[in-house]
Amino acid sequence: MMSTQHRVALLSLMIWLVACGTRGASGVAGPREAAPSTAPQRTLNIIVRGEPPSLASKPLVGYSGSLTPPIRLFNGTLDEVDEKRVPHPYLETDLPALNTDSWRVMPDGRMETTHRLRPNLTWHDGVALTAEDFVFGWQVYAAPDLGASQSEPIREMEEVAAVDPQTVVIHWKAPFPDAAQMDATFQALPKHILGDTFAQRDPSEFVSLPFWTVDYVGLGPYRVESWEPGAYIEASAFAGHALGRPKIDRLRLEFVGDPNTALAKMLSGDAQYVADFVLDYDGGQTLEREWATRNGGTVFYAPVLMRLTEIQLRPEIANPKSLLDPRVRAALAYAFDVPGALDVFTGGHGVATSTLTSPLTDYYPQIAKVITKRDYNLQTAQQKLEAAGMRRDADGFYVSASGEPLKLDIWTTGGAVFERENRIFADSLRQAGVDATPQSMTPARLSDAQARALTPGLFTSGAGNKRLGDFVLDNIPRPENRWNGNNRGGWRSPDYDRFYQAYSTTLDPNERIERIADMERVLNEDVGAIPHYFTTVVTAYSSQLSGPSARMDPDAPLTIYRIENWTWQS
Repeated sequence: MMSTQHRVALLSLMIWLVACGTRGASGVAGPREAAPSTAPQRTLNIIVRGEPPSLASKPLVGYSGSLTPPIRLFNGTLDEVDEKRVPHPYLETDLPALNTDSWRVMPDGRMETTHRLRPNLTWHDGVALTAEDFVFGWQVYAAPDLGASQSEPIREMEEVAAVDPQTVVIHWKAPFPDAAQMDATFQALPKHILGDTFAQRDPSEFVSLPFWTVDYVGLGPYRVESWEPGAYIEASAFAGHALGRPKIDRLRLEFVGDPNTALAKMLSGDAQYVADFVLDYDGGQTLEREWATRNGGTVFYAPVLMRLTEIQLRPEIANPKSLLDPRVRAALAYAFDVPGALDVFTGGHGVATSTLTSPLTDYYPQIAKVITKRDYNLQTAQQKLEAAGMRRDADGFYVSASGEPLKLDIWTTGGAVFERENRIFADSLRQAGVDATPQSMTPARLSDAQARALTPGLFTSGAGNKRLGDFVLDNIPRPENRWNGNNRGGWRSPDYDRFYQAYSTTLDPNERIERIADMERVLNEDVGAIPHYFTTVVTAYSSQLSGPSARMDPDAPLTIYRIENWTWQS
Protein backbone atom coordinates (compact mmCIF):
# COMPACT_ATOMS: atom_id res chain seq x y z
CA MET A 1 0.00 0.00 0.00
CA MET A 2 1.36 3.48 -0.99
CA SER A 3 2.42 5.61 1.95
CA THR A 4 1.23 9.19 2.39
CA GLN A 5 4.76 10.40 1.72
CA HIS A 6 4.87 8.50 -1.59
CA ARG A 7 1.42 9.77 -2.62
CA VAL A 8 2.47 13.37 -1.99
CA ALA A 9 5.65 12.89 -3.96
CA LEU A 10 3.73 11.30 -6.86
CA LEU A 11 1.15 14.09 -6.86
CA SER A 12 3.89 16.74 -6.89
CA LEU A 13 5.56 15.01 -9.81
CA MET A 14 2.27 14.88 -11.75
CA ILE A 15 1.60 18.57 -11.13
CA TRP A 16 5.10 19.43 -12.30
CA LEU A 17 4.74 17.34 -15.46
CA VAL A 18 1.37 18.88 -16.32
CA ALA A 19 2.75 22.37 -15.75
CA CYS A 20 5.75 21.69 -17.96
CA GLY A 21 3.60 20.12 -20.64
CA THR A 22 1.22 23.08 -20.85
CA ARG A 23 3.66 25.93 -20.36
CA GLY A 24 3.68 27.97 -23.58
CA ALA A 25 6.47 29.60 -25.51
CA SER A 26 5.78 32.86 -23.73
CA GLY A 27 5.91 31.29 -20.30
CA VAL A 28 2.12 31.10 -19.91
CA ALA A 29 -0.29 28.23 -20.50
CA GLY A 30 -0.12 26.89 -24.03
CA PRO A 31 0.89 23.85 -26.09
CA ARG A 32 4.22 25.05 -27.46
CA GLU A 33 6.71 23.99 -24.78
CA ALA A 34 7.40 20.31 -24.38
CA ALA A 35 8.11 18.69 -21.05
CA PRO A 36 11.75 17.87 -20.30
CA SER A 37 12.64 14.35 -21.36
CA THR A 38 12.42 11.69 -18.67
CA ALA A 39 14.93 9.55 -20.57
CA PRO A 40 18.63 9.69 -19.65
CA GLN A 41 20.08 12.92 -20.97
CA ARG A 42 22.11 12.71 -24.16
CA THR A 43 24.45 15.44 -25.29
CA LEU A 44 24.22 16.72 -28.83
CA ASN A 45 27.77 17.25 -30.07
CA ILE A 46 28.12 19.99 -32.67
CA ILE A 47 31.40 20.66 -34.44
CA VAL A 48 32.26 24.29 -35.27
CA ARG A 49 35.42 25.53 -36.96
CA GLY A 50 36.92 27.70 -34.26
CA GLU A 51 36.58 29.27 -30.85
CA PRO A 52 34.56 32.49 -31.00
CA PRO A 53 35.77 35.70 -29.34
CA SER A 54 32.14 36.63 -28.58
CA LEU A 55 28.77 34.89 -28.31
CA ALA A 56 26.70 37.99 -29.03
CA SER A 57 24.60 37.90 -32.18
CA LYS A 58 26.05 41.34 -32.92
CA PRO A 59 29.60 41.22 -31.55
CA LEU A 60 31.61 44.31 -30.65
CA VAL A 61 34.83 42.64 -31.76
CA GLY A 62 35.62 41.99 -35.39
CA TYR A 63 36.54 38.47 -36.48
CA SER A 64 36.34 36.19 -39.45
CA GLY A 65 32.92 34.91 -40.39
CA SER A 66 34.44 31.45 -40.69
CA LEU A 67 34.90 31.49 -36.91
CA THR A 68 31.31 32.50 -36.25
CA PRO A 69 29.58 30.02 -33.93
CA PRO A 70 25.90 29.10 -34.29
CA ILE A 71 24.92 32.32 -32.51
CA ARG A 72 21.24 31.42 -32.47
CA LEU A 73 21.99 28.82 -29.86
CA PHE A 74 22.46 31.60 -27.31
CA ASN A 75 20.56 34.59 -28.69
CA GLY A 76 17.00 35.62 -29.36
CA THR A 77 16.15 38.63 -31.51
CA LEU A 78 12.99 40.52 -32.42
CA ASP A 79 12.63 38.55 -35.64
CA GLU A 80 14.31 35.52 -37.15
CA VAL A 81 15.17 35.00 -40.82
CA ASP A 82 15.00 31.38 -41.97
CA GLU A 83 17.07 29.40 -44.46
CA LYS A 84 15.00 30.80 -47.36
CA ARG A 85 15.47 34.37 -46.10
CA VAL A 86 11.87 34.56 -44.94
CA PRO A 87 11.41 36.54 -41.70
CA HIS A 88 9.35 35.29 -38.76
CA PRO A 89 8.51 36.88 -35.41
CA TYR A 90 10.75 35.67 -32.59
CA LEU A 91 10.76 37.74 -29.42
CA GLU A 92 8.02 39.94 -30.83
CA THR A 93 4.43 38.76 -31.32
CA ASP A 94 4.14 39.90 -34.95
CA LEU A 95 6.32 41.41 -37.63
CA PRO A 96 5.78 45.10 -38.36
CA ALA A 97 3.50 45.54 -41.39
CA LEU A 98 4.01 48.46 -43.75
CA ASN A 99 1.30 51.14 -43.79
CA THR A 100 -0.17 50.03 -40.48
CA ASP A 101 0.27 51.40 -36.95
CA SER A 102 3.23 49.02 -36.54
CA TRP A 103 5.15 50.47 -39.52
CA ARG A 104 4.61 54.12 -40.37
CA VAL A 105 6.44 56.34 -42.84
CA MET A 106 6.32 60.00 -41.80
CA PRO A 107 5.77 62.96 -44.18
CA ASP A 108 9.33 64.17 -43.49
CA GLY A 109 10.81 60.85 -44.70
CA ARG A 110 11.49 59.33 -41.32
CA MET A 111 10.03 56.02 -40.26
CA GLU A 112 8.73 54.33 -37.12
CA THR A 113 8.25 50.65 -36.32
CA THR A 114 6.55 49.22 -33.25
CA HIS A 115 7.54 45.83 -31.83
CA ARG A 116 5.42 44.19 -29.13
CA LEU A 117 7.24 41.58 -27.08
CA ARG A 118 5.83 38.21 -26.19
CA PRO A 119 4.76 38.11 -22.55
CA ASN A 120 6.83 36.68 -19.70
CA LEU A 121 10.16 36.47 -21.49
CA THR A 122 13.32 36.21 -19.38
CA TRP A 123 17.06 36.25 -19.81
CA HIS A 124 19.00 33.07 -19.18
CA ASP A 125 19.54 34.17 -15.57
CA GLY A 126 15.79 34.45 -14.96
CA VAL A 127 15.57 38.25 -14.96
CA ALA A 128 12.64 39.59 -16.99
CA LEU A 129 13.32 40.89 -20.48
CA THR A 130 11.78 44.32 -21.02
CA ALA A 131 11.73 46.94 -23.76
CA GLU A 132 14.39 48.84 -21.79
CA ASP A 133 16.88 46.09 -22.66
CA PHE A 134 16.42 46.91 -26.35
CA VAL A 135 16.89 50.59 -25.59
CA PHE A 136 20.09 49.72 -23.75
CA GLY A 137 21.24 47.47 -26.60
CA TRP A 138 20.81 50.34 -29.02
CA GLN A 139 22.70 52.71 -26.71
CA VAL A 140 25.63 50.29 -26.60
CA TYR A 141 25.78 49.62 -30.32
CA ALA A 142 25.26 53.30 -31.16
CA ALA A 143 28.17 54.38 -28.96
CA PRO A 144 30.85 55.66 -31.40
CA ASP A 145 33.75 54.48 -29.24
CA LEU A 146 32.58 50.84 -29.30
CA GLY A 147 32.89 50.44 -33.05
CA ALA A 148 29.41 49.34 -34.14
CA SER A 149 27.67 52.70 -34.56
CA GLN A 150 28.05 52.65 -38.36
CA SER A 151 26.91 49.06 -38.80
CA GLU A 152 23.53 48.18 -40.24
CA PRO A 153 20.87 48.79 -38.94
CA ILE A 154 22.31 50.82 -36.06
CA ARG A 155 23.41 53.70 -38.26
CA GLU A 156 19.86 53.96 -39.65
CA MET A 157 18.27 54.22 -36.19
CA GLU A 158 17.55 57.64 -34.76
CA GLU A 159 16.33 56.39 -31.41
CA VAL A 160 14.95 53.29 -29.71
CA ALA A 161 12.30 53.90 -27.07
CA ALA A 162 10.36 51.83 -24.55
CA VAL A 163 6.71 52.86 -24.60
CA ASP A 164 6.00 50.33 -21.87
CA PRO A 165 7.79 47.18 -20.63
CA GLN A 166 6.39 45.16 -23.57
CA THR A 167 6.62 47.68 -26.43
CA VAL A 168 9.72 48.74 -28.34
CA VAL A 169 9.47 51.65 -30.79
CA ILE A 170 12.31 52.23 -33.25
CA HIS A 171 12.56 55.68 -34.81
CA TRP A 172 14.39 55.54 -38.13
CA LYS A 173 16.25 58.41 -39.78
CA ALA A 174 14.87 57.38 -43.17
CA PRO A 175 12.86 54.53 -44.66
CA PHE A 176 14.61 51.24 -43.91
CA PRO A 177 13.21 48.35 -45.96
CA ASP A 178 14.63 45.57 -43.75
CA ALA A 179 12.97 46.79 -40.55
CA ALA A 180 10.93 43.58 -40.32
CA GLN A 181 13.90 41.29 -40.90
CA MET A 182 16.77 42.59 -38.81
CA ASP A 183 17.54 39.12 -37.42
CA ALA A 184 20.95 39.07 -35.68
CA THR A 185 21.89 42.61 -36.71
CA PHE A 186 20.08 44.11 -33.68
CA GLN A 187 19.75 42.59 -30.24
CA ALA A 188 18.78 43.50 -26.72
CA LEU A 189 21.48 43.49 -24.05
CA PRO A 190 20.91 42.80 -20.33
CA LYS A 191 21.05 46.21 -18.68
CA HIS A 192 21.01 44.64 -15.22
CA ILE A 193 24.39 43.04 -16.01
CA LEU A 194 26.12 45.54 -18.27
CA GLY A 195 24.57 48.87 -17.32
CA ASP A 196 27.04 49.94 -14.64
CA THR A 197 30.14 49.04 -16.66
CA PHE A 198 28.77 50.76 -19.74
CA ALA A 199 28.14 53.92 -17.72
CA GLN A 200 31.85 54.07 -16.85
CA ARG A 201 32.58 54.53 -20.59
CA ASP A 202 35.82 52.55 -20.75
CA PRO A 203 35.59 50.88 -24.19
CA SER A 204 38.50 48.50 -23.66
CA GLU A 205 37.12 47.24 -20.38
CA PHE A 206 33.59 46.95 -21.72
CA VAL A 207 34.42 44.85 -24.81
CA SER A 208 36.74 42.64 -22.72
CA LEU A 209 34.16 41.69 -20.11
CA PRO A 210 33.77 37.94 -19.53
CA PHE A 211 30.08 38.52 -20.16
CA TRP A 212 30.70 38.30 -23.91
CA THR A 213 32.16 34.81 -23.62
CA VAL A 214 32.27 32.52 -20.57
CA ASP A 215 29.63 34.46 -18.62
CA TYR A 216 27.29 35.10 -21.51
CA VAL A 217 23.62 35.61 -20.69
CA GLY A 218 21.30 35.64 -23.68
CA LEU A 219 17.76 34.82 -24.78
CA GLY A 220 18.33 31.86 -27.10
CA PRO A 221 17.30 28.22 -26.83
CA TYR A 222 20.49 27.24 -24.96
CA ARG A 223 22.46 28.84 -22.16
CA VAL A 224 26.16 28.47 -21.47
CA GLU A 225 27.00 26.06 -18.65
CA SER A 226 30.78 25.78 -19.04
CA TRP A 227 33.55 26.81 -21.41
CA GLU A 228 36.84 24.96 -21.78
CA PRO A 229 39.15 27.40 -23.62
CA GLY A 230 40.38 26.02 -26.89
CA ALA A 231 38.18 22.95 -26.65
CA TYR A 232 34.42 23.29 -26.23
CA ILE A 233 31.36 25.05 -24.83
CA GLU A 234 28.72 23.08 -22.96
CA ALA A 235 25.15 24.37 -22.84
CA SER A 236 21.77 23.33 -21.51
CA ALA A 237 18.23 23.81 -22.80
CA PHE A 238 16.57 27.07 -21.70
CA ALA A 239 13.04 26.42 -20.45
CA GLY A 240 12.07 30.09 -20.87
CA HIS A 241 12.96 30.24 -24.57
CA ALA A 242 10.50 32.35 -26.56
CA LEU A 243 9.77 29.59 -29.10
CA GLY A 244 9.61 26.77 -26.57
CA ARG A 245 12.03 24.68 -24.59
CA PRO A 246 14.43 22.76 -26.88
CA LYS A 247 13.60 19.09 -27.20
CA ILE A 248 17.26 18.11 -26.78
CA ASP A 249 18.44 18.78 -23.23
CA ARG A 250 22.16 19.35 -23.63
CA LEU A 251 24.65 20.23 -26.30
CA ARG A 252 28.37 20.66 -26.68
CA LEU A 253 30.09 22.89 -29.22
CA GLU A 254 33.48 21.44 -30.09
CA PHE A 255 36.12 23.66 -31.71
CA VAL A 256 37.56 21.50 -34.48
CA GLY A 257 39.51 23.25 -37.21
CA ASP A 258 40.92 20.09 -38.79
CA PRO A 259 38.47 18.57 -41.31
CA ASN A 260 39.94 15.07 -40.92
CA THR A 261 39.33 15.14 -37.19
CA ALA A 262 35.79 16.38 -37.79
CA LEU A 263 35.18 13.63 -40.34
CA ALA A 264 36.43 10.97 -37.92
CA LYS A 265 34.17 12.29 -35.16
CA MET A 266 31.12 12.21 -37.42
CA LEU A 267 31.87 8.70 -38.71
CA SER A 268 32.45 7.35 -35.21
CA GLY A 269 29.29 8.93 -33.82
CA ASP A 270 31.21 11.11 -31.37
CA ALA A 271 29.55 14.13 -33.04
CA GLN A 272 26.11 14.36 -34.60
CA TYR A 273 26.28 17.66 -36.50
CA VAL A 274 29.08 19.49 -38.29
CA ALA A 275 28.50 23.17 -39.01
CA ASP A 276 29.66 25.49 -41.79
CA PHE A 277 33.28 25.87 -42.93
CA VAL A 278 34.62 22.65 -41.38
CA LEU A 279 34.21 20.07 -44.16
CA ASP A 280 34.94 20.73 -47.81
CA TYR A 281 33.24 19.08 -50.76
CA ASP A 282 35.61 16.10 -50.65
CA GLY A 283 34.94 15.61 -46.96
CA GLY A 284 31.22 15.72 -47.59
CA GLN A 285 31.59 13.14 -50.36
CA THR A 286 33.62 10.86 -48.10
CA LEU A 287 31.06 11.14 -45.35
CA GLU A 288 28.22 10.49 -47.76
CA ARG A 289 29.89 7.36 -49.17
CA GLU A 290 30.66 5.95 -45.73
CA TRP A 291 27.14 6.61 -44.50
CA ALA A 292 25.39 5.25 -47.60
CA THR A 293 25.70 1.57 -46.63
CA ARG A 294 24.35 2.03 -43.11
CA ASN A 295 21.95 4.97 -43.31
CA GLY A 296 24.43 6.96 -41.29
CA GLY A 297 23.17 10.46 -41.97
CA THR A 298 22.61 13.30 -44.41
CA VAL A 299 25.05 15.68 -46.10
CA PHE A 300 23.91 19.07 -47.38
CA TYR A 301 25.65 20.89 -50.26
CA ALA A 302 24.28 24.43 -50.39
CA PRO A 303 25.70 26.59 -53.26
CA VAL A 304 25.29 29.80 -51.33
CA LEU A 305 28.67 31.06 -50.18
CA MET A 306 30.48 33.48 -52.42
CA ARG A 307 34.21 33.22 -52.81
CA LEU A 308 35.78 36.53 -53.76
CA THR A 309 39.13 38.23 -53.61
CA GLU A 310 39.49 41.63 -52.00
CA ILE A 311 42.38 43.90 -52.88
CA GLN A 312 44.34 46.06 -50.44
CA LEU A 313 43.71 49.55 -51.82
CA ARG A 314 44.92 51.78 -49.00
CA PRO A 315 47.62 53.77 -50.84
CA GLU A 316 50.04 53.64 -47.93
CA ILE A 317 49.74 49.85 -47.65
CA ALA A 318 49.05 48.61 -51.18
CA ASN A 319 51.84 46.33 -52.38
CA PRO A 320 52.58 46.38 -55.24
CA LYS A 321 51.40 49.91 -56.01
CA SER A 322 50.20 48.81 -59.43
CA LEU A 323 47.18 47.29 -57.66
CA LEU A 324 45.88 50.85 -57.37
CA ASP A 325 45.37 50.84 -61.16
CA PRO A 326 41.87 49.49 -62.02
CA ARG A 327 43.22 48.27 -65.40
CA VAL A 328 45.63 45.97 -63.57
CA ARG A 329 42.89 44.77 -61.25
CA ALA A 330 40.65 44.01 -64.24
CA ALA A 331 43.46 41.98 -65.82
CA LEU A 332 43.88 39.98 -62.62
CA ALA A 333 40.18 39.11 -62.64
CA TYR A 334 40.72 37.08 -65.83
CA ALA A 335 43.63 35.16 -64.29
CA PHE A 336 41.81 33.23 -61.56
CA ASP A 337 41.14 29.60 -62.47
CA VAL A 338 37.52 29.59 -61.32
CA PRO A 339 36.50 26.53 -63.41
CA GLY A 340 39.29 24.52 -61.77
CA ALA A 341 38.21 25.60 -58.29
CA LEU A 342 34.57 24.83 -59.02
CA ASP A 343 35.44 21.33 -60.18
CA VAL A 344 37.72 20.56 -57.25
CA PHE A 345 35.64 22.06 -54.47
CA THR A 346 32.05 21.64 -55.58
CA GLY A 347 32.06 18.79 -58.08
CA GLY A 348 30.52 21.24 -60.51
CA HIS A 349 27.65 22.14 -58.18
CA GLY A 350 28.88 25.68 -57.49
CA VAL A 351 28.00 28.72 -59.58
CA ALA A 352 30.58 30.99 -61.25
CA THR A 353 29.92 34.72 -60.94
CA SER A 354 31.34 38.13 -61.79
CA THR A 355 28.95 39.84 -59.39
CA LEU A 356 28.06 39.92 -55.71
CA THR A 357 24.53 38.89 -56.68
CA SER A 358 23.99 35.19 -57.24
CA PRO A 359 23.19 34.26 -60.85
CA LEU A 360 20.44 32.06 -59.40
CA THR A 361 18.34 35.03 -58.26
CA ASP A 362 15.25 35.71 -60.34
CA TYR A 363 16.27 39.31 -61.10
CA TYR A 364 19.83 38.46 -62.19
CA PRO A 365 19.23 39.27 -65.89
CA GLN A 366 18.89 42.92 -64.89
CA ILE A 367 22.32 42.71 -63.25
CA ALA A 368 24.04 40.78 -66.03
CA LYS A 369 23.31 43.39 -68.70
CA VAL A 370 25.21 46.20 -66.91
CA ILE A 371 28.45 44.41 -65.96
CA THR A 372 31.46 42.93 -67.73
CA LYS A 373 31.67 39.18 -67.27
CA ARG A 374 35.31 38.20 -66.68
CA ASP A 375 35.73 34.49 -67.29
CA TYR A 376 39.04 32.70 -66.78
CA ASN A 377 41.27 33.51 -69.77
CA LEU A 378 45.04 33.76 -69.40
CA GLN A 379 45.52 35.34 -72.82
CA THR A 380 43.05 38.11 -72.04
CA ALA A 381 44.72 38.69 -68.66
CA GLN A 382 48.11 39.10 -70.32
CA GLN A 383 46.76 41.41 -73.03
CA LYS A 384 45.18 43.67 -70.45
CA LEU A 385 48.32 43.76 -68.31
CA GLU A 386 50.33 44.87 -71.32
CA ALA A 387 47.66 47.46 -72.20
CA ALA A 388 48.15 48.82 -68.69
CA GLY A 389 51.87 49.39 -69.42
CA MET A 390 53.22 46.15 -67.97
CA ARG A 391 56.08 44.20 -69.54
CA ARG A 392 57.71 40.81 -68.88
CA ASP A 393 61.01 40.56 -67.01
CA ALA A 394 63.69 37.89 -67.50
CA ASP A 395 61.79 35.47 -65.23
CA GLY A 396 58.60 35.82 -67.25
CA PHE A 397 56.76 37.89 -64.65
CA TYR A 398 55.29 41.30 -65.33
CA VAL A 399 56.77 44.56 -64.06
CA SER A 400 55.30 48.05 -64.23
CA ALA A 401 56.60 50.84 -66.45
CA SER A 402 58.60 52.10 -63.46
CA GLY A 403 60.15 48.66 -62.99
CA GLU A 404 58.11 47.58 -59.95
CA PRO A 405 57.53 43.78 -60.07
CA LEU A 406 53.94 42.59 -60.13
CA LYS A 407 54.74 40.50 -57.09
CA LEU A 408 52.07 39.96 -54.46
CA ASP A 409 50.83 37.74 -51.67
CA ILE A 410 47.43 36.13 -52.02
CA TRP A 411 46.00 35.39 -48.58
CA THR A 412 43.24 33.12 -47.44
CA THR A 413 41.72 32.00 -44.17
CA GLY A 414 43.28 28.92 -42.60
CA GLY A 415 42.13 25.39 -43.22
CA ALA A 416 42.94 22.76 -45.81
CA VAL A 417 40.00 23.64 -48.06
CA PHE A 418 40.83 27.31 -48.48
CA GLU A 419 44.57 26.64 -48.72
CA ARG A 420 43.99 24.29 -51.65
CA GLU A 421 41.82 26.88 -53.37
CA ASN A 422 44.50 29.48 -52.75
CA ARG A 423 47.14 27.33 -54.40
CA ILE A 424 44.94 26.89 -57.49
CA PHE A 425 44.49 30.65 -57.74
CA ALA A 426 48.16 31.42 -57.09
CA ASP A 427 49.20 28.90 -59.77
CA SER A 428 46.88 30.40 -62.38
CA LEU A 429 48.04 33.93 -61.53
CA ARG A 430 51.64 32.81 -61.99
CA GLN A 431 50.76 31.26 -65.34
CA ALA A 432 49.42 34.66 -66.35
CA GLY A 433 52.72 36.28 -65.40
CA VAL A 434 51.87 37.48 -61.91
CA ASP A 435 54.42 36.52 -59.24
CA ALA A 436 51.83 35.39 -56.68
CA THR A 437 52.66 33.63 -53.41
CA PRO A 438 49.89 31.81 -51.50
CA GLN A 439 49.67 32.71 -47.81
CA SER A 440 47.39 31.41 -45.05
CA MET A 441 46.22 33.39 -42.05
CA THR A 442 46.47 31.78 -38.65
CA PRO A 443 43.42 31.75 -36.34
CA ALA A 444 45.20 34.33 -34.17
CA ARG A 445 45.58 36.70 -37.11
CA LEU A 446 42.00 36.09 -38.21
CA SER A 447 40.87 37.15 -34.75
CA ASP A 448 42.98 40.31 -34.96
CA ALA A 449 40.73 42.64 -36.96
CA GLN A 450 43.41 45.30 -37.37
CA ALA A 451 46.04 42.90 -38.68
CA ARG A 452 43.57 41.37 -41.10
CA ALA A 453 42.41 44.76 -42.41
CA LEU A 454 45.95 46.00 -43.00
CA THR A 455 47.23 42.92 -44.82
CA PRO A 456 48.85 43.89 -48.17
CA GLY A 457 48.11 42.13 -51.44
CA LEU A 458 45.02 40.03 -52.14
CA PHE A 459 42.75 38.30 -49.66
CA THR A 460 40.33 35.57 -50.75
CA SER A 461 37.48 34.76 -48.40
CA GLY A 462 33.85 33.75 -48.19
CA ALA A 463 31.24 36.48 -48.19
CA GLY A 464 28.26 36.26 -45.90
CA ASN A 465 24.87 37.86 -46.30
CA LYS A 466 24.19 41.53 -47.09
CA ARG A 467 27.44 41.73 -49.01
CA LEU A 468 26.37 44.85 -50.92
CA GLY A 469 26.62 46.90 -47.75
CA ASP A 470 30.12 45.68 -47.05
CA PHE A 471 31.64 47.95 -49.70
CA VAL A 472 30.45 51.32 -48.47
CA LEU A 473 32.87 53.83 -47.01
CA ASP A 474 31.56 53.36 -43.47
CA ASN A 475 32.41 49.67 -43.58
CA ILE A 476 36.14 50.27 -44.02
CA PRO A 477 37.89 48.97 -40.86
CA ARG A 478 39.85 51.72 -39.11
CA PRO A 479 40.78 52.82 -35.58
CA GLU A 480 37.63 54.92 -35.22
CA ASN A 481 35.39 51.85 -35.48
CA ARG A 482 37.79 49.53 -33.64
CA TRP A 483 38.64 47.86 -36.97
CA ASN A 484 35.11 46.58 -37.49
CA GLY A 485 33.78 46.39 -41.04
CA ASN A 486 34.02 44.03 -44.00
CA ASN A 487 35.39 46.49 -46.57
CA ARG A 488 38.83 45.18 -45.69
CA GLY A 489 40.63 46.44 -48.77
CA GLY A 490 39.55 50.03 -48.14
CA TRP A 491 37.84 50.41 -51.54
CA ARG A 492 35.75 53.56 -51.78
CA SER A 493 33.37 55.06 -54.31
CA PRO A 494 31.02 58.02 -53.71
CA ASP A 495 28.73 56.71 -56.48
CA TYR A 496 28.52 53.30 -54.86
CA ASP A 497 27.71 54.86 -51.49
CA ARG A 498 25.02 57.00 -53.09
CA PHE A 499 23.39 54.02 -54.77
CA TYR A 500 23.59 52.00 -51.58
CA GLN A 501 21.93 54.80 -49.66
CA ALA A 502 19.10 54.84 -52.18
CA TYR A 503 18.84 51.04 -52.09
CA SER A 504 18.74 51.09 -48.30
CA THR A 505 16.01 53.70 -48.01
CA THR A 506 13.54 52.88 -50.77
CA LEU A 507 10.68 50.56 -49.90
CA ASP A 508 9.87 49.83 -53.56
CA PRO A 509 11.16 46.33 -54.51
CA ASN A 510 11.65 47.20 -58.20
CA GLU A 511 13.63 50.32 -57.39
CA ARG A 512 15.79 48.31 -55.02
CA ILE A 513 16.72 45.94 -57.85
CA GLU A 514 17.65 48.92 -60.04
CA ARG A 515 19.96 50.22 -57.32
CA ILE A 516 21.54 46.77 -56.94
CA ALA A 517 22.32 46.87 -60.65
CA ASP A 518 23.87 50.33 -60.22
CA MET A 519 26.11 49.13 -57.38
CA GLU A 520 27.17 46.02 -59.27
CA ARG A 521 28.10 48.16 -62.28
CA VAL A 522 30.22 50.58 -60.25
CA LEU A 523 32.04 47.83 -58.37
CA ASN A 524 32.57 45.87 -61.56
CA GLU A 525 33.93 48.82 -63.56
CA ASP A 526 36.42 49.83 -60.87
CA VAL A 527 37.16 46.22 -59.85
CA GLY A 528 36.85 47.05 -56.17
CA ALA A 529 36.82 43.31 -55.55
CA ILE A 530 36.89 40.17 -57.71
CA PRO A 531 33.90 37.81 -57.24
CA HIS A 532 34.67 34.23 -58.27
CA TYR A 533 31.90 31.74 -57.54
CA PHE A 534 29.27 30.56 -55.10
CA THR A 535 30.67 27.45 -53.51
CA THR A 536 28.79 24.71 -51.73
CA VAL A 537 28.72 25.09 -47.98
CA VAL A 538 28.82 21.58 -46.54
CA THR A 539 26.97 20.66 -43.39
CA ALA A 540 25.99 17.20 -42.21
CA TYR A 541 24.01 15.49 -39.50
CA SER A 542 23.75 11.98 -38.15
CA SER A 543 20.69 9.80 -38.67
CA GLN A 544 20.34 9.94 -34.89
CA LEU A 545 18.97 13.46 -35.42
CA SER A 546 15.86 14.90 -36.99
CA GLY A 547 15.35 18.56 -37.81
CA PRO A 548 18.45 20.15 -39.41
CA SER A 549 17.97 22.01 -42.70
CA ALA A 550 20.24 23.54 -45.33
CA ARG A 551 20.54 27.23 -46.21
CA MET A 552 18.64 27.80 -49.44
CA ASP A 553 19.39 31.46 -50.18
CA PRO A 554 22.81 33.18 -50.37
CA ASP A 555 21.52 36.04 -48.24
CA ALA A 556 20.08 33.83 -45.51
CA PRO A 557 22.02 33.93 -42.22
CA LEU A 558 24.95 31.59 -41.67
CA THR A 559 23.57 29.79 -38.65
CA ILE A 560 21.78 26.70 -37.44
CA TYR A 561 18.03 26.98 -37.97
CA ARG A 562 15.31 26.23 -35.39
CA ILE A 563 17.43 23.99 -33.19
CA GLU A 564 14.71 24.05 -30.54
CA ASN A 565 12.74 21.70 -32.83
CA TRP A 566 15.54 19.19 -33.35
CA THR A 567 14.89 15.78 -31.83
CA TRP A 568 16.66 12.48 -31.30
CA GLN A 569 15.65 9.79 -33.77
CA SER A 570 17.14 6.90 -31.85
